[in-house]
Amino acid sequence: MDRKLKFCALTFILFLSNHVVGQHEKLYEEKFFVNQSDTLRYRIMMPEKFDSSKKYPIVLFLHGAGERGLDNKKQLVHGSKLFSSKENREQFPAIVIFPQCPTDDYWASANIDRSTRPINFKFPLHKKPTKPLELVMLLIDNMASKSYVNTNQIYVGGLSMGGMGTFEILYRMPKLFAAAFTICGAGNPDATKAYAKNTPLWIFHGANDDVVNPQLSINMVSGIIKYGGKPNFSLYAKDNHNSWDSAFAEPKLLSWLFANIKTKH
Repeated sequence: MDRKLKFCALTFILFLSNHVVGQHEKLYEEKFFVNQSDTLRYRIMMPEKFDSSKKYPIVLFLHGAGERGLDNKKQLVHGSKLFSSKENREQFPAIVIFPQCPTDDYWASANIDRSTRPINFKFPLHKKPTKPLELVMLLIDNMASKSYVNTNQIYVGGLSMGGMGTFEILYRMPKLFAAAFTICGAGNPDATKAYAKNTPLWIFHGANDDVVNPQLSINMVSGIIKYGGKPNFSLYAKDNHNSWDSAFAEPKLLSWLFANIKTKH
């Protein structure tokens, strides 16, 4: 009898969990952006009570390597709940976009040596963007042309591979974003010259990260400061690679992000 009760309880918990996840996913509509023969899978959540006569911010979020694929679903695993909570949707109405990178590709143009731990990353300048990042850039350009988008409030953030993609898209589109945040990411410090002065950043990393060396985020902070920027930097003493849990729990993250509004020159 005890085994039957345990089985029933476990079945109910799994059902409830899947129901919650399903309800959460439904807030993000499944979409496809097609450019010639290339397709970018993405999910998009529109503001509650969306009104096309109003203007809304855009938040672009780039996922990590573990969420790559073709299911147009895994990219919602980390971060999507932050933006879709009832409280945050009411307080920060925005268009939130989660694109998905294919399994064998990458957001950033990086040379990667996985024989070391932490992994060794190099980010050569003057290389072409990867196909997934190029499609993301085209998608954001397309969205920015919509009459209901506030082009002074376009934001980008990402974790791990997505943090690397965030640094790179800032380098490739330095005048577009009003603010950005990266979690356990990396990039080329010399590339920060393109956006250091005009893009506020909040950079997060775990001091115990054995996948992406925290020194790589420190190097990016140093680069930004060198070129005239003043970034926020949070180094979590006890965190390993999953410093996104601490970052998403920061009570001021979204209020800081949406408070940054580009001024016209």
